[in-house]
Amino acid sequence: MTLQKIKPRIADVGGIPVARALPNRERRTIGSWCFLDHAGPARFEEGNPGMQVGEHPHINLQTFTWMLEGEVLHKDSLGNEQLIRRKQVNLMTAGHGIAHTEQTPPGINVLHAVQLWIALPQSETPIAAAFEHYPELPEWTQANTRFTLLTGEFAGRRAPTRQFTPLVCVDIEALGQDSIELTLNPEFEYGLFLITGAPASINNELFELNEVAFLGTGKNTVRIDTTAESRLLLLGGTPIDVPDFQIWWNFVGARNDIIQAQKDWNAHDPRFGKVDTDMKRLTPPDLPWVDKAQPAS
Repeated sequence: MTLQKIKPRIADVGGIPVARALPNRERRTIGSWCFLDHAGPARFEEGNPGMQVGEHPHINLQTFTWMLEGEVLHKDSLGNEQLIRRKQVNLMTAGHGIAHTEQTPPGINVLHAVQLWIALPQSETPIAAAFEHYPELPEWTQANTRFTLLTGEFAGRRAPTRQFTPLVCVDIEALGQDSIELTLNPEFEYGLFLITGAPASINNELFELNEVAFLGTGKNTVRIDTTAESRLLLLGGTPIDVPDFQIWWNFVGARNDIIQAQKDWNAHDPRFGKVDTDMKRLTPPDLPWVDKAQPAS
């Protein structure tokens, strides 16, 4: 069976080149996973401050950061300040609105991370903004492969990470050449993202660095053949079903919600709060479709 192959595009985030695999022209979401950036591995010369992402807002999503190497300092408008290190997850729930900054701390000269967004379910009662840090996650080794469960349930284990929709994310790190078969939930749609290593074989098809193999739903297993340098993320979840679902700049939601959020951010509305920072406050680009909906002001 031929798998859908999703190639990334290169973007710039806070001065760091990233491979953006989702959203994509070929596929916007995998379950509720609606954004996937692979940053690095990047090394900074002396005088280079590394990643510096100024104050910016989010709505209707969770930001999910998986740190592979280096450190990043998170600060948000709820007053949270958290350093994330290797093999840790930061999870920020935007709800009706939140703002935050992300930056490489002084003295850190490397960055390697995956940041994902999770679309929140639409409801009449807005989900409250929140932030959680997960320094320890379920980890186990099978043959020549190390698994870390970042969220959801997998292989009889459950991660502590907070969820609002059924999801799973597993870090799969080869310790040597291996061939593994993963058991899947046929109600989930899945994607496999190659983080590092030479092309890996997924169901006998080769996938290259930063490519996503989209498996769709109805699968009970998938086979992966790895090299000693291979590292992948398995993403899965129930297919998203949100009317008028849009992704624009740092916002997720219905089109009119995004128009209002952008208007509120530009007006310094208190819904987003204020981050205790000297970093630049980011300005969104103009909306492409305000004239097709309601006026922006």
